[in-house]
Amino acid sequence: MKTLRKVRPDRGLELQDAPTPMPGPGEVLVQVQATGVCGTDLHIDKWTPSYHFMGSALPVTIGHEFAGVVAALGQDVHGLAVGQRVTVRPSVVCGVCAACTEGRADDCVTRKGIGVSRDGAFADFVRVPVRNCVPVPQGLEPKIAALAEPLSVSWEAVRAAGVTAGDKVLVLGPGNIGQGIALFARAAGAAEVVVAGHGDAPRLQILRQLGFDQLLDFAEQPMAEALAKVASSRPFDVVIEATGVAAVIGPAMQALKPRGVLVITGIHAAPVAIDLTALVRKHQEIRGSYRAPEAAWPQVVAFMEEHQSLLAHMVTHTVPLSRALEGFELARNKTATKVMVVPDVIEEASA
Repeated sequence: MKTLRKVRPDRGLELQDAPTPMPGPGEVLVQVQATGVCGTDLHIDKWTPSYHFMGSALPVTIGHEFAGVVAALGQDVHGLAVGQRVTVRPSVVCGVCAACTEGRADDCVTRKGIGVSRDGAFADFVRVPVRNCVPVPQGLEPKIAALAEPLSVSWEAVRAAGVTAGDKVLVLGPGNIGQGIALFARAAGAAEVVVAGHGDAPRLQILRQLGFDQLLDFAEQPMAEALAKVASSRPFDVVIEATGVAAVIGPAMQALKPRGVLVITGIHAAPVAIDLTALVRKHQEIRGSYRAPEAAWPQVVAFMEEHQSLLAHMVTHTVPLSRALEGFELARNKTATKVMVVPDVIEEASA
């Protein structure tokens, strides 16, 4: 089968042939139908410092946002049948640390990431633990089902922020995560949702298709000036950052109301300076948000099933696995919102 692999601790990825894996005890083999290109994949390709921890796992097949069908069952697998469509939680817990044995698997300290520290889904097949499989309705398109992981990140950011009815929310970053945050903030009852980017015209256009009209492009107006204007009548109750860009933090906090909440979801490659005196005097809070708890995934799947036609706007490009690196470039230059990579046989069948 074809695989897209990180083979050395340096820039670049390689498309290689590899044997089809066999599921071990407690695992299933998933035939991949769609895998999303994520910012994490771009960082791994570029080999940015925040991903050097992967060195000991190389070589490894990347890809962690995916959906497919169960193709084979390992020993001691129950609750899933061959042919079931699934999306997959990429965080594999160890089952033996104190958190796992005490029933707090979300706090596992030795977890491994599918597509990061164990083989992932830029491949025709991938073996995964059965406990990581989340069944999805057969009527949910694979390219929509593969949005479950980024949407779960968006869901958790909105939960961490505590968005409630009537809130005014600023989302920094109009990419896939930011779009999902905007959707879940609206679903939580936010009265206003403002989404901002920088040179992001294609992604802001997708947000318009999703029903958002309060959109800012800091390439057209300096960030501090634009935020001051939009927050002049009423500061933001919540700001959720999904950029990984340090320069947005200061202006975001200035636009945040006293006792407001700033949630950080972006991965920052270096420490960020924060005006703690202003934070203290305004009683503001900064919260971090990363992966969603396991229990959130069925809720995200239910949201996807209900809003499938709306979410289809978020998938802007599809490429076969043999041309995956073309999809990476579409994501990197902001042409795409979400690129889905599909096995060549699926691409050929749909051509």
